[in-house]
Amino acid sequence: MDNTSDMQSFFDERFERDMGCTEADWLRWLPDAIGTHHWKRQDCTVGVRIGDGALGLKWQVAEPRVIAQVQLPRLLVRFRFAGVDEQARYAFMKRFDLYMQRGGG
Repeated sequence: MDNTSDMQSFFDERFERDMGCTEADWLRWLPDAIGTHHWKRQDCTVGVRIGDGALGLKWQVAEPRVIAQVQLPRLLVRFRFAGVDEQARYAFMKRFDLYMQRGGG
């Protein structure tokens, strides 16, 4: 993932990410990443209520990233906040990134 909360202290109202996961992974992780916020899915979109505002998520499967003989899945995700102030966006994304973060070690 490109924007992690450890490296980012501000989140624009609109941004895109290139996620290193399958759609099945994304859908499995999404409920925990959203937490207690009310949300609704329709096809490749999710609407999330955040206070009096909302977040729209829209994704599409992209061609895998190929490194030598390894293929890594990719999902292109658009984030669109509406009526969510800077502090609330940061708080939401901090949790979201924590639950979406994957690593080895």
